Amino acid sequence: MLFSLLLLTAATAQASVLTLNAPRVTTYNANGEGIRTELLKLTEKPRVPLAVGPTESLKVTFQVVEEGSDPIKGVQPLQTFLRFYDPETDEEGIQPLRTTPAGKSKFELNMAKPPMSIPPTTNSSVLQVTLIVGAPNHSPLKIDLFDLTLPESHPPTQHPDEASFHLLPTIEHTFRAPQKLPPRPISALFAGLTLAPWAILIGLWSQVFPGAPHLFSPSIFPFTATLGAFEVLLVWYWVELKLGQVLLYGGILGVATLFTGKTALASIGARRVGRK
Repeated sequence: MLFSLLLLTAATAQASVLTLNAPRVTTYNANGEGIRTELLKLTEKPRVPLAVGPTESLKVTFQVVEEGSDPIKGVQPLQTFLRFYDPETDEEGIQPLRTTPAGKSKFELNMAKPPMSIPPTTNSSVLQVTLIVGAPNHSPLKIDLFDLTLPESHPPTQHPDEASFHLLPTIEHTFRAPQKLPPRPISALFAGLTLAPWAILIGLWSQVFPGAPHLFSPSIFPFTATLGAFEVLLVWYWVELKLGQVLLYGGILGVATLFTGKTALASIGARRVGRK
């Protein structure tokens, strides 16, 4: 039983492999007469590259089939491409191909009107032509078909944004030498002179500032504390809080300040009436 299962698995795996049937390439002259025909091998490319002149053409035909199928079973791939690659310039072009339900496909190259998929070539360029086939439930197929020489083409048109992808000149900056700092004693002296007016101002304020003998009494201190809480809330808003949070906390403090302020004013008024 196990041996039969292994045979079935091996047969399924073999049936999922793609190959080509009768791959052929032919070059023609301007009159449509054949110049050279090659029956392509899947294991190696022709030793001599195919040459196509300015007035000549080329035709590639093949059929995609399942390997080992008897009779031959054609497969219509989901994707079929010819890749033209120039190893000298590292340029490449991809030419999609149409495939019939029987797996047959062809590609015709007329040098009088070459397709856009052919990369720019020089007199020494040798294009490597590769067939790439992909089909569901089948292993992908990639075959190096042949080498191809073409007439020298015109240089490609420069894209208007091509300069943006080139290396730009190095930006060099000349920085000014660091400024020399004065000695620390001199800096401390001038810092003291700068702060001296504030010290004098605070000293004078202390002489004229009205006293608050009952500032920390139980009836007045809560009002003073809520005012200080407002200052802390503003600093907290500047550091971390958002506007919505400030409005919420400020509303709560506002209610508390209203009641504590009313109590503080009543206490101060009672003391003044008692003095009279």
